[in-house]
Amino acid sequence: MSGEKIHILMIDDDEEDYLITRDIISSIVHRKYVIDWVGTFEEGVEAFRKKKYDVYLVDYRLGAHTGLELIDEARKIGIEEPLILMTGQNDPLIDEKAMKAGAADYLVKGTISSDQFDRTIRYSIEQAKSLKEIVKLNAVLEDRVKERTIGLQKAMNELHQSKQELSIALEKEKELNELKSRFVSMASHEFRTPLTTIVSSLSLLERYSKTADQEKMDKHFARIKKAITGMTDLLNDVLSLSKLEEGMVVTVDESFDLAEFVKGIIDEMHGILKPGQEIDYTHAGETNTVVTDKKVMRNIFLNLISNAIKFSGEGKKIKVKTGITPTELKIEVSDNGIGIGEDDMKHLFQRFFRGKNVTNIQGTGLGLSIVVKYIEMLGGKIDVESKLNVGTTFRIRIPMKSA
Repeated sequence: MSGEKIHILMIDDDEEDYLITRDIISSIVHRKYVIDWVGTFEEGVEAFRKKKYDVYLVDYRLGAHTGLELIDEARKIGIEEPLILMTGQNDPLIDEKAMKAGAADYLVKGTISSDQFDRTIRYSIEQAKSLKEIVKLNAVLEDRVKERTIGLQKAMNELHQSKQELSIALEKEKELNELKSRFVSMASHEFRTPLTTIVSSLSLLERYSKTADQEKMDKHFARIKKAITGMTDLLNDVLSLSKLEEGMVVTVDESFDLAEFVKGIIDEMHGILKPGQEIDYTHAGETNTVVTDKKVMRNIFLNLISNAIKFSGEGKKIKVKTGITPTELKIEVSDNGIGIGEDDMKHLFQRFFRGKNVTNIQGTGLGLSIVVKYIEMLGGKIDVESKLNVGTTFRIRIPMKSA
């Protein structure tokens, strides 16, 4: 600021006051001030419109008007430069009114030194610059707020639209689920009955059709039975999963001996063991009694043990372990079979998923997804550990319930 000229306009109806002020300003040698003078209120207003000056000195008395009125006019015109009110008497009330009107400072004539005058002008200019910067920043901030408001409104509109679309999608999904339920019910009736009839008829043929070609007939009978069994298993899996997803399966807890229960299931499964396969079962815990849904537990064991048999070779051992602690029921089924690849592991419990190494082994790809649903119903968790060509272990934890 020291190297720049600072243009000052003094608005005062007393020329002698102007001359005194000019002399004070001229004595300030380290700064370049240039001062002009007008003597009336109207001339002051006209000067404001030209916006030529850096600072305005406004006398408190201007004929029929006051300096406060002139300051008010300056603000209406858009003057952002500092306006300093000058008066002949030190009146705190006038000082307060000047600040409220928008004056940058207040000076008393006859008491002003050159240093005080210089300091007042410099501080007023710096204050005005700061105010301009604040106004500018506020304007930028307001623009940003407007932009954000527009963006928020747009987002809200999109959210509302998405909500409507989601409602429509949910309604369509509901209709689709109802259609699926009707189809599953129809399929259950239309497929199960003829399949049962075919199996019965085949059994009769085996009993009464003893001919010279019996060996060939037995071979074809076995193929037909195997195909029908596969279709029945697929249908049962689809029905089970459908009921689980629609919340149609309700657990019914009962108290029973877990060890005896598992032994009974293992006895049932001896008929599907491959040559040389055996199931080794152990139970640990201070008690054998559990309180849970017996049908759900049966489905879990049947699925995991049948998978272990299916994916293990001849002569392999399958281990089944159960354990009961005061807080949880533990189940572990492990085999020495083909194992599960790392890439397949993340998809293992998805519906209809089958690993890359099981394409030649019969299955629906629904069993494990059904097992997971049953375990979730019981509030439990399942973990799997597997390695290709080494084997697989499933571990289940289910919270214990009191009898």
